[in-house]
Amino acid sequence: MKAKGVAKKVVKKKPAPKRSASKAPALPHLRERWPRNGQERKARAAEYYRRLRAMYPDAQCALAHENPYQLLVATILSAQCTDKRVNMVTPDLFERYAAPDALADAEPDELEDAIRSTGFFRNKTKSLLGMARAVVERHGGEIPSSMEELTHLPGVGRKTANVILGNAFGKNVGIVVDTHVTRLSNRLGLTRETDAVKIEEDLMPLFPPEQWTMLSHLLIEHGRQICIARTPRCEVCPLNDICPSSRV
Repeated sequence: MKAKGVAKKVVKKKPAPKRSASKAPALPHLRERWPRNGQERKARAAEYYRRLRAMYPDAQCALAHENPYQLLVATILSAQCTDKRVNMVTPDLFERYAAPDALADAEPDELEDAIRSTGFFRNKTKSLLGMARAVVERHGGEIPSSMEELTHLPGVGRKTANVILGNAFGKNVGIVVDTHVTRLSNRLGLTRETDAVKIEEDLMPLFPPEQWTMLSHLLIEHGRQICIARTPRCEVCPLNDICPSSRV
């Protein structure tokens, strides 16, 4: 007589726990320090721009001005000086020297006294007088609107020219690279360079030209409020889930 078979105990496998989508970092490939290809670098740049534009919808040039001449003077004064300080000096300065021809005829000692609080006032006086005289002699008193003409004015380099072209003439010829833009571009993994011209060359292919002027305003604003030099406030940064330098 055959023994009855013993029934095997069937052990049911527990289903694997579902992964919470909230724990996965958004756009994880953008967190890499140096994306492997141009497409990923552009994706990173586009996402940075989108988030910063949403956070700072009113970002704009911080130097108070009403025309290209005033902006050019203010930008020259802003070297090694805060925009806030420049804005304190320029109202009286523009009342005294309302146009390039008036500035060109200014007495150096009087101009030095007027801008003394902005620092490096002797060098800035020389630049302002040289710029104003060149504008009067070469351009009939009108601030030129091309990169070549602007950078041929005394005291005007590419950075200053980019400020004037983008904010006074609405021309996106380049990207303003100041200390904030330099710091953030490296922290965000957009460049490995420290030289302003090379940083600009790395940034320009990553963003469409129509964004170049606003990009500088956004990075500067973010650098002032959140991504400050010594102790960045990563815990409240809208980029902390994709920034390769994030501390959270």
